[in-house]
Amino acid sequence: MPQPPLRVESLLSGRDNLVWVLATGSGRCAVIDPGDAEPVSDHLAMKGWTLSHILLTHHHGDHTAGVATLARRHGAMVVGAEAERNRLPPLDLAVGHGDVVALGTLEARVVAVSGHTLGHVVYLVEDCLFSGDTLFGFGCGRLFEGSPAMMWESLSRLAALPDATRLCAGHEYTLLNLDFVCHLEPERADLTALRHEIMAIVERGECTLPHPLALEKRFNPFLRASDPAFAARVGLAGQSPLEVFTALRERRNRF
Repeated sequence: MPQPPLRVESLLSGRDNLVWVLATGSGRCAVIDPGDAEPVSDHLAMKGWTLSHILLTHHHGDHTAGVATLARRHGAMVVGAEAERNRLPPLDLAVGHGDVVALGTLEARVVAVSGHTLGHVVYLVEDCLFSGDTLFGFGCGRLFEGSPAMMWESLSRLAALPDATRLCAGHEYTLLNLDFVCHLEPERADLTALRHEIMAIVERGECTLPHPLALEKRFNPFLRASDPAFAARVGLAGQSPLEVFTALRERRNRF
């Protein structure tokens, strides 16, 4: 019998941060990147769930500010990258690329994705990718610490995941990113239709994520930098995938 999809829920933290809550079985759950403790605690109280794990993708405060309160209040295990241990809240478990974290009946596989920060990691739990600030809906993170080459390698690693993988990103940037994509490819009717669909979701006050990685591979310009036809359409014909990615990231910075 096919297994039911993982139960994941998003909570809005601040203006646009997304905190993800993952049900791990037997009334327990894990939370990813809690930038604020109160929405998480309120959600747990409403659901009657017990928080067992806090997973951190990177050290930025908008993803970690709620950790100390939640760990103290709920006794949860704090998991984060060994490479960022000195800049994260105190960790109970430090992890690196390829490690596996047991989450009740589930397992979270750790993937290193330097670029946004040098020690950024993401977590794969069955069909869900908790991507932090590396991969957004139709966009990618800014290069605050890493190089374009680091980020391109990281995104290429994520693009190799199955199409059905559900993207659970660290910010609700989907519509903003689509505006940039439409600017790059204004002639695409399918892209215009997608933007209308996303706008309708936003207008209903709903989260635009998760959605399948297949959509990202089709529309996200930062995952298509190795496509010569796409590079030509955006005025970057003949350039290497890394050069295309770098140019697109610079354009997005100025957009």
